[in-house]
Parts: sequence; structure tokens; C-alpha cells
Amino acid sequence: MSKLRHLYFSYFLFVIFFLFTGLRSFAQQGANLPEREKWFSGLGFGMFIHWSIDSQLGAVISHSLAGASRDYREKFFRTLPETFNPSKFKPEDWAILAKLAGMKYVVFTAKHHAGFCMFKTITTPFNILNTPFNKDITREVISAFRKQGIAVGIYFSPEDFYFLNKTGAPVGRLQNPLHYPISNPALMEYDKAQLKELLTNYGKIDIIFLDGPAEVLKEYCWKLQPDIVVTRGQMNTPEQKVPDTAIPSPWETCLTMGTDWQYKPTNDSFKSGTELINILIETRAKGGNLLLNVGPKPDGSIREEEEGLLREIALWNFANAEAIHNTKAATKIREGNIWYTTSTDDSVIFAFITNTPWKYGERKEIVLSSLRGTAATSVEVLGYESNLLEYQQNFDASVKTQIGEIGLVVSMVNGQRFYTNNKWPNPLVLKIRGAVFKEQPATQVKKSNLDGAH
Repeated sequence: MSKLRHLYFSYFLFVIFFLFTGLRSFAQQGANLPEREKWFSGLGFGMFIHWSIDSQLGAVISHSLAGASRDYREKFFRTLPETFNPSKFKPEDWAILAKLAGMKYVVFTAKHHAGFCMFKTITTPFNILNTPFNKDITREVISAFRKQGIAVGIYFSPEDFYFLNKTGAPVGRLQNPLHYPISNPALMEYDKAQLKELLTNYGKIDIIFLDGPAEVLKEYCWKLQPDIVVTRGQMNTPEQKVPDTAIPSPWETCLTMGTDWQYKPTNDSFKSGTELINILIETRAKGGNLLLNVGPKPDGSIREEEEGLLREIALWNFANAEAIHNTKAATKIREGNIWYTTSTDDSVIFAFITNTPWKYGERKEIVLSSLRGTAATSVEVLGYESNLLEYQQNFDASVKTQIGEIGLVVSMVNGQRFYTNNKWPNPLVLKIRGAVFKEQPATQVKKSNLDGAH
């Protein structure tokens, strides 16, 4: 009997080992690990950072080289590194601001299409160590964000204008076979050498954004770090827009606050904080992540307009982060100006009341026609206790609910004072327990809802 138990135990260990190595093999064969994609989808909100030597010119990052004259290219490659010296670079400030804004991950441009490496490398002299700054910016960014508990991601371009120019290839984007690493063996080996540096010299990298032909290179990333999540190159990553409908697989929309990715000193216009918050809400309601961009100035500081918008988002996030992180798309995404997300275990529904002018202290009735309430339904306003209204005596600020055929009716007060003039323009969020969407039978109300109702 003892021998039989030993055999069973050995078989059990073999099965566990097989499953573990099988998952790792699954990643190396061409896919993100399912549990890592689930982790990524729960993050919800991240900071994209576009920054390179041509920020000194206020130009679109890298793309001014595509099709440029030889004189322009040579001047770019030769002179811009000579003057890049970000004396106000404080990545700790960036990371703290990102954390306050509710950003759970960062994606930093280690190498954009121009080929300039913002990290220490032996593959090319065209890198940050050959500038007056002479420090590994990528290492400092990674260290600062890790310190704040923010997941680390790297942007890497498989295309490389410096390399193409040096090897005599036409400098452009995906217009010639030589622009594709898979058909340019020298470029492939060059990219692999740089990816090996990035994925072996900086500890665990959580995310990599391969902005260009990713064939072979993404498999190489999984080989070096099996847990890494490949976003662009493996999943949908639309730019400057949110898809019209929900996407069932993990996805990420990439967005600028103004009109450009890198620092643009003139001829720019910015979205409002409310617009950005509404885009974040819509993205999460459709099951995606929002990767919101900043373009630091040449001196390393974040421009005032972007910092101000991030601090407005930070204030909104301070009250409402629960509805953004570790949530998923609901059965019903939207009704009118109301967007929905649910907790990952479906025990809580979050309703975002957008584009609804709402005076401080004003009571409104909101009809959630998509929801079916029960005797156990409870509703709260995130960030506000719905008890006292500042300076008001005997004021009833309580949340009241009514259940009926038209849906769940919620009567509530906008009672949290964020601004001195009481004109806070951003969405209120309801946290709803003990209710379901009408498409679901009432029996699907989670038991945990009923136990926790009040």
C-alpha cells in the first residue's frame, strides 16, 4: 500500500510539472499566458511616455525622418544627441503623479522608430550614454515606477531608422522588405540583441509594446521572460479612439491628451479633464485598458497642461478607483449617459453617470432601466457617505431606491465638495449590490450581495 501511495504521489507531481511547463511552453509558442492577460485586463489604466532626442525640436517623434533628405537625417543623428540634457528629469515625480491618477502600469519608449536608445546598449553609439546627460534614463524610469508599485512596460520599435540609414536601406515605414526584420536578417539580429539587453538587464518586465512587425521578436520576448505580456504585436491596441463595441479579448486604447505623442510646444490643443475621464469610463465599460500618454519636455519635466489634467483625473480617481480597476465589461454596457462595469466576480455593478449637469447639494432621480432590483438591493455613491452636506442643517442626503417595472430608480444627492466654487463637472459613480441586469434571471444575484446588503 505504501508503494502504491508513492506511485500516486509521483504521478501527481508529474502532472503538476507537466501543466506548469506546458503553460510556459504555451507562452513560448506564440501567446500571452492566460492568467497574465487576465492580470493585464484588471489594471485598467496606464501611463504611456513618449520621449526622445527630437523632443528638443517639438517634432513628431521619429517620423520626421521617414522620407527626409540625407542632410536632414545626418543632422538628426549627429547633432541632436549633442544637446540632449534633461536637467529637470525626476522620474520619481512622474511615478507619484501616475499613482495618484490611478495608473497601474507604465509603458516607456526605450526605443522609438528613429533608433535612438534611451537605455545603455553596446549595439549602437546612438544612445543616451552618448549625450551630455550620460545616464541610463530607462533604468531610472523603471526604478521610480517600481518603487510606487506600478507595473513596468517597455515600448520598443522593431523598425530602426538609424540602422536603415547606416546600412544604406531606404528610410521609411514598412514600404520596403528591408523595413521588416523578418526579411532583413541583420535588422532581426540587431533587434534581438537590444531586446535581450532590455529583458535581462532590468529585472522583470511586465509588459512590452512592439510597435512594428513583431513576428519572431514577440516569441523571443516570451522566451526571455515567459510571463511578459505582449500588447501591440499580439492584441488590439487602437490609437486615438475607442472601439464602437466591446472586444471580448484583452485590448488597450492608446490616447494623447493633446494632438501629438511627443512634446509639442506650439499648435496644440488639449482635451478637457472631463473628456479624458469619460473616455476612461467608456474604455473600461467596453472591457479595455486606457493607456494615456504624456510627452515630457526636453528638460525632463512634464508640461503644465498634462500635469493639470492628470491631477484632475487623480481627484476623480481618489473617489472612484474601485469602479475602474479589477472590473470588467457588464452584460449591458450603456444606457444613454450611463455606463456600466461590474466587479470580476459579478457581485457589484458600477453605474457611471456621465454628461449630467449636477449642482452641488442637488437631489436627482436616476432611472437605471437596465437593472432589476431586489429587496436586498443597496446603492451607495462612491466617495460620499450620503449623510451630511457641508454647512447644511437637517439636510437629508440619503440614497433612496425604488424597484419597479421601469427598472431601479435611485434618488441621491451630489454632496461631495471637490472645488471651492462647488462646480465639479465630472461623473458620479454608483456602487450597486443585490441587483442584476434584466437579461439575467433574479436568481443570479450573488449570495454575497444578499449577505452584505444594508
